Amino acid sequence: MSKQSKNNWLPKPEKHDYPAAVSYLSLIYDERTAAKYAKALAKAPMTAFKAKDIFRASKLPLLGITNSHVRKNQKKIAAGKKLSPLLLVRDPRNGKLVIADGYHRMCAVYLFDEDTSVPCKIV
Repeated sequence: MSKQSKNNWLPKPEKHDYPAAVSYLSLIYDERTAAKYAKALAKAPMTAFKAKDIFRASKLPLLGITNSHVRKNQKKIAAGKKLSPLLLVRDPRNGKLVIADGYHRMCAVYLFDEDTSVPCKIV
């Protein structure tokens, strides 16, 4: 997947990813803080990290192909369709990385190759 994964990403997150990030972040932070993070993410430059490092920093469990969203994203990867980059928030107070949008995409990519470089925006 390493060679293939470089071509399986859109150049920037899709517009609907930001409201999805606000929705998720509003569960963790107050609405004002969640909106502030989404605005900062929209302005953040693109970067990339290895899938295994994102997982370690997030402290989230890996979802398998029994999850319908992970399975759907794996089918997209296999078909050569492009995925939207991840939106990430550093939460040093809690000592972890928050995947504000893209958790299922992250799991799908990780299952192919944990060493693959995953495009993202991070604040």
